[in-house]
Amino acid sequence: MTTLVFGHKSPDTDSTGSPIIWAWYLNAIAGVDAAPALLGEPNTEALFMLDHWKLDKPQIISGVEADQPVVIVDTNNPAELPDNINDADIKAIIDHHKLVGGLETKGPISITMEPLACTATIMYKLIGDDIAKMPTNIKGAMLTCILSDTLEFRSPTTTPEDKAIAQALAKDLGIDVAEYAAKMFAAKSDVSSFSEAELLRMDSKEYEVGGKQFRVSVLETTSPASVLDRKDALMAAMPGVATQDGADQVLLFVVDILNEEATMLIPNDLTKSVAEKSFGATVTGDTVVLPGIMSRKKQIIPNLKV
Repeated sequence: MTTLVFGHKSPDTDSTGSPIIWAWYLNAIAGVDAAPALLGEPNTEALFMLDHWKLDKPQIISGVEADQPVVIVDTNNPAELPDNINDADIKAIIDHHKLVGGLETKGPISITMEPLACTATIMYKLIGDDIAKMPTNIKGAMLTCILSDTLEFRSPTTTPEDKAIAQALAKDLGIDVAEYAAKMFAAKSDVSSFSEAELLRMDSKEYEVGGKQFRVSVLETTSPASVLDRKDALMAAMPGVATQDGADQVLLFVVDILNEEATMLIPNDLTKSVAEKSFGATVTGDTVVLPGIMSRKKQIIPNLKV
């Protein structure tokens, strides 16, 4: 039975590229029949990566069959995985997020979790010398994942290992990092074809804080005005998205990649309280700028208070 490799729902670049990378490794190096999969449509930056490196978009699945062998990458959170994930035969987990708990396996498995900025960085280390056998387009996906998750080394999650591996891949591929990252971020910033509800779910994760269920959404862009111009419509869409997704509130952070700051939308008293208690902000309107805030994983989620 083919092993499916997939990441979290609302797949970003890392959750699109890392399944492709690891499926290649399982097939070409480990001798395991494997295929990448996605738990939703990839974002615009991930689509850019697929097009640029001439990679096929992985199949999109909504669930897994009982005893389906799977490898989970870029998450270990059951809330970000198919509802019936514990019915599957989980073979391995490769991740760079905090341990959440709740996954159940049918036997001992391989788990690799490291405090690095990107799952693809971990995979580079695991693959080792066999990187030399990796096709150019798979290496391109790996580079793209690392540059995306580190925001071209601007994110506070970036480690020396992430940067060194990305630079080694770029040198091998003959890629100018700054030029390529600019193209990536331009693709990520083009959200004109998405509805407000789609934007709120595009790069979001579910978290419970102090008895409140939040959908924490982040939009990373080099053109924050293109998102903030839709502020009123985005705030109007938040209650419907929250209700449909079983959340109390959507928290939206528009991350300005170049100016290294985030703008949080403040549609009501709950979000105002969250902004003030979590980030020491003074809120006077329906947005608040949070200087230096770039990372949901390292700066937003750990600080959330209600």
